[in-house]
Amino acid sequence: MSTPKRWHVITAAATLLVAGTPAVVASAGPSSSDTARPGRMTWAGSWAAAVTRGNATGLTNTGLNNHSVRMVVHTTVGGPTLRVRLSNVYGEQAVQVGRATIARPNTATPDDLSDIDPATLRELTFNGAGSATMNRGAELLSDPLDYPVGDQQDLVLTVHFPTPTGPVTFHGQSRQTNFIGATDLTSAADGASFTIRPNCCWFFLSGIDVQRRHTPGAVVVLGDSIADGNGSTVNANRRWPDLLADRLIDTRPDVRTPGVLNLSLAGNRLNHEGPEPGAGGFPGYFELGPNAVSRLDEDVFAQTGARTVVTHLGINDIWMSGDSAEQIIASLRQINQQVKARGLRSLVATLTPYEGHGNPGVWTPEKEQTRQAVNAYLRGSAEFDGLLDFDRVLRDPARPSRLLPAYDSGDHIHPNDAGNQAMADAVPLRLLGL
Repeated sequence: MSTPKRWHVITAAATLLVAGTPAVVASAGPSSSDTARPGRMTWAGSWAAAVTRGNATGLTNTGLNNHSVRMVVHTTVGGPTLRVRLSNVYGEQAVQVGRATIARPNTATPDDLSDIDPATLRELTFNGAGSATMNRGAELLSDPLDYPVGDQQDLVLTVHFPTPTGPVTFHGQSRQTNFIGATDLTSAADGASFTIRPNCCWFFLSGIDVQRRHTPGAVVVLGDSIADGNGSTVNANRRWPDLLADRLIDTRPDVRTPGVLNLSLAGNRLNHEGPEPGAGGFPGYFELGPNAVSRLDEDVFAQTGARTVVTHLGINDIWMSGDSAEQIIASLRQINQQVKARGLRSLVATLTPYEGHGNPGVWTPEKEQTRQAVNAYLRGSAEFDGLLDFDRVLRDPARPSRLLPAYDSGDHIHPNDAGNQAMADAVPLRLLGL
């Protein structure tokens, strides 16, 4: 389930990437321990998103100017205190934050996710002030706010940008309706003034942390559009990392449950930049992000309490760019080495089927051989701390180069809600150090 366990609120929620036997796994690697002394509160990552620079055209390039953005996020673990991380790391200028608020959704108007419960509205501060400047290329951390957050809690963050921002720093595939309106709407309980309502895009928002008495750290998912949720239901939090968080909380409903931080980017590649074009006439976009190896410092190692990293990347390098198995394996090995050098547990996932996806040339028998070669290496390697065999979970046993029809969202590469659930259910919790 995706509704909160401690507070009942509404279930809330644009691209590429990317059957059913249990996943095969390798050995689990070192176990985790608390980062705080007994009785001491410590920060834990509860929600995060990978961000990129704005695209070459459109709103993300022109930016915001005297606009408010209302964004809905779904936490994993809860605590009595929160802090919010904003990001201008891909910006071309300093960005003014005029005001920012946090609230819970209005459960009396569940059909309009832009409405908030005014009784829950609180203002965020930055170094004690209600406004702040994000320097070019910098992040901005809010002051701690005493604001109880439940496990699997929907939160609504509203930020006013009073002056031109220039190209934005954003996450392009939220699978969540977010809202944009003119002027300062940070205190507006009614969302009617938010006239732009795309099913995408967290703007300048990169994370929410909570304080907890004990934490086994966070599971960081470094993936592409399969983990980013393409093919799953919008506004339903049915990405497989969301469903893994649900499973962890159902299995371990206590303060030692790890957060799950989804740092995936739709269309991301191991060895190529987002704007690089791909097979089948795909043009490429900045929102697909830089090559994954270059993302580690910002999107993995900087996460609060990161303890375990799940890498599920490579299928886009095959279908978009025609990379060889050797090129893909080399980058997966490099990510693994860097993750382990930071003292983190390193898990890897096999590449899932995609025959039938896209235009001619997107899938070929030769590219399928590459996928199979990468998966054969991953299944036989002892370098990683564990393997999640998502290929075995999602493939059609009668035609292993295709997704199982029951798990196919319809584009033959992205799993639907049932497929995402199967992936989450296939993760052996012992590999997460639990």
